[in-house]
Formats: sequence, structure tokens, C-alpha cells
Amino acid sequence: MAKTLFQKVWEAHAVRKLPNGQTQLFIGTHLIHEVTSPQAFGMLRDLGLKVKFPQRTFATVDHIVPTNELKEPYSDPIAQEMIEALRKNTKDYGIRFFDTHTGTQGIVHMVGPEQGITQPGTTIACGDSHTATHGAFGAIAFGIGTTQVRDVLATQTLALSPLKVRRIEVNGKLAPGVYAKDVILHIIRKLGVNGGIGYAYEYAGSTFDAFSLEERMTVCNMSIEGGARCGYVNPDQKTFDYIKGKPFAPKAADWDAAVARWQSFASDAGCQYDDIRVFKAEDIRPTVTWGITPGQAIFIDEKMPA
Repeated sequence: MAKTLFQKVWEAHAVRKLPNGQTQLFIGTHLIHEVTSPQAFGMLRDLGLKVKFPQRTFATVDHIVPTNELKEPYSDPIAQEMIEALRKNTKDYGIRFFDTHTGTQGIVHMVGPEQGITQPGTTIACGDSHTATHGAFGAIAFGIGTTQVRDVLATQTLALSPLKVRRIEVNGKLAPGVYAKDVILHIIRKLGVNGGIGYAYEYAGSTFDAFSLEERMTVCNMSIEGGARCGYVNPDQKTFDYIKGKPFAPKAADWDAAVARWQSFASDAGCQYDDIRVFKAEDIRPTVTWGITPGQAIFIDEKMPA
């Protein structure tokens, strides 16, 4: 039976079906940062629990690093306290930490791709809504809350409800001045900020085939703005070329085996989708938002609503 990438990854990581109908899903990679992890580690200590698989968790300090200060202590005492808490927690629990002085610290959604940690066919979770970014590599990536961060630290699993899959095709060549940002704003404008509730979005079509991994990340990042739980692009040669040679990428003989495995996760020809939406690239123009949601968008040459 032909299956989508989402179905394949879900089934490969399903531990068991829970009495409430949810699936206990194994999380292959857990990314943490300084904002949603302190309370989670506090709950672990209160419950006397350890981190189940510390080698599957990677930490970076992200949101609170000042743009105008390089040296510590930072003038903001709360920022300093948060970074010190993350240093202590990662040291206490044996978790790899991409600290500010290492040259590897950065936005939590970029550290994974830069290091080769983000790989096709995997499940990824992070206490940040834009974790869907990693779907650009053919991963199923979920943004989660602080209590779920605790759950992943303690069990390496999440209780999640199955999702429907919507294939969103964009075909054709974008006009000059139209970029990946305009593509996803156009999709959200047409489908609505609640349009993706209950769905995983599979982005496809010749426009996405031509996109770089950075452009694919831009679109997948904003899947959550359209109400989708996650968004992804099927892995291809561009994906493999991006990952190859990265610090955590498979090496030597393991590389070919990894690529073959990653290719097997791509959606099969003839697989069934719960919904399919098709857009023409030439219909998309530079887009801006005028209100308080990404769905309140107009082409740059349109009039703003009254």
C-alpha cells in the first residue's frame, strides 16, 4: 500500500496506541533552549527522574542572547540567570550544549541543520512553535509545550493524536521579487490561519523542487501560522547534499546506507492524501501582512482593507 512520508515516519516511531486513541510516539531528536526547559528540568528533579536518552537531546541558548552584548554577565539579570540555568541543567544531565563561546550557538531551528542533526525520516520535538522548520529535510517536527518537554526528557516519547495529510502543490517559476516568504503567506492567505488544524502539510510541486533548503525551511517554519501541526518537503538530492559533511551526518560507509534509508521515507507515487490544494507560482506576487495574523495578507500592489 502506497503511503505518505508522514504515515511512514509515524508508523516507524509509534510505540503503542494509547487507550484514549492517541499514539505514544518515539522522538528521535529533542532540541531544547533556555526558555521552555528550566521548568521541565525542575519537574524532573521534583519527580526524581533522569533524562532517558541524553544523547538524543541537544541544547542551545537562543532567545535571550543580547544583540548588543558579547561578554557576560549580561546587563539583563534574567537573561544571565536563564543561560546559567541551562548550563547547569545540561551539565547535570549529560546533554550536549552549544554554548555561546563554542561558535556553534544559534537559533534553535538552525543549529540542527547546521550540525547535521536534522535528518530525513526522523521525529523532532522542541519547545518552540516554529520547530516545523526541520520539515524542510523530510522530518516530522513538532513544536511542544513545557510539560511535553518534560515528557520527552523523561521518556523520549510524546502522546499525540494522528494527523490528516494535506498535499500543497506550487508549480511553476516565481516572478522576480517573489520569494519563499511570499509563497507561504499566499498559502496561508488562501487556506486561512485555522485551515491547517488537524493536518500535516506536505509541500510539493516544481516550485518546491527548485527551492533551496533555506527556502524550504522558510515555508515549513510558518506551517504553524497556518494552523498545521507540522509541514514537510520530501527529501531529495538537495537534502542529502546539504547534510553531507556536517558534524553529525553519517560518515564513510554509513553515508550510502543512510541516504538509501532516507529515500525510502519519501511519499510513494499513488499514495492517498486527505486533501490536495494546487497553486500556480505565477499567480503569487510580493506579499505583505496588514493586520495581526499572517492570514491578513495582500499583494504589495493591492489596497489595504478598510
